[in-house]
Amino acid sequence: MIRMRADRLLSLLLLLQNRGRMTAPELAAELEVSVRTVYRDVEALSAAGVPVVADRGPVGGYRLLDGYRTRLTGLTDAEAGSLFLAGVPGAARELGLGAVLATAQLKLQAALPDGLAEQARRAQERFHLDAPAWFRDADPVPYLEAVARAVWEQRVVRAHYRRWGGEVRREVRPLGLVLKGGIWYLVASAEGAVPGAGAVRTYRISRFLEVEVTGERFERPDGFDLAAYWEESSRRLEAAVRQGTARVRVSPRAQRLLPMQFGSAGVRALEGAGPPDGEGWVEVELAVESEAVAVCDLLRLGTEAEVLGPPELRRAVGEAVAVLAERYG
Repeated sequence: MIRMRADRLLSLLLLLQNRGRMTAPELAAELEVSVRTVYRDVEALSAAGVPVVADRGPVGGYRLLDGYRTRLTGLTDAEAGSLFLAGVPGAARELGLGAVLATAQLKLQAALPDGLAEQARRAQERFHLDAPAWFRDADPVPYLEAVARAVWEQRVVRAHYRRWGGEVRREVRPLGLVLKGGIWYLVASAEGAVPGAGAVRTYRISRFLEVEVTGERFERPDGFDLAAYWEESSRRLEAAVRQGTARVRVSPRAQRLLPMQFGSAGVRALEGAGPPDGEGWVEVELAVESEAVAVCDLLRLGTEAEVLGPPELRRAVGEAVAVLAERYG
């Protein structure tokens, strides 16, 4: 509790140093405490000899006496580790590092020369990364903090996991976390597996039903590269999933929709598109999944597309359209 308050007092001091005059409600919002707590913390800073000035009136607030600066900006291990999440504050909060990241950023800003500090503030004001996709609620991830701690401390995890074929129990060695499209994944080697790329698996964090972080530590595989593993794993997944090719005639509007609805497969299809006809429609070769999935995906283009082949896919789309036409009269 004492350490928590000390960290908060330092954060308050650095906020006033980096941003100038701030009101009690503004400080309370930044520190995620009550206004009453801010009043008490300001009194504690003043009692400790920090020259905090209270300006009254409609444009009043708290500020530091002109010329006062502190250099108490050394980063703790946790704060230094959190800086790589500076561009994704939402992810930092999910990992339980929101307050730690905020303090680390304040310390970093306080240590920068005035010119660079202003550049950092300008960048923060102008750029924001929002990882989750549109129109989709984030996965519930109640075990994310526990899994993140296990990754950091290199501790074995016993987990109850839900997959497509049912539920399984696994003992895994967590190697890293990946945030993809707003969804958290754990990259880990399984119990008894020989360390190496072939032994590594990917688990969706929201599918963990129980997680126990054990006291057993493990050694990371020599040379394991999380980013390289993820890139290769993504390529393998797409190659395994998109095994078919559809020949599709698409309108100008559908051409704009392809990258949004089919991702990189849609981009590649447009890159190899044929010449447009008099109405701007073009023919593309589009990588698709199984027939059942492809029918649903292609129907999302509505009347802006026509499936030309292969014949069995065109027939399946036609049959689905006929069912819909009958259903809707």
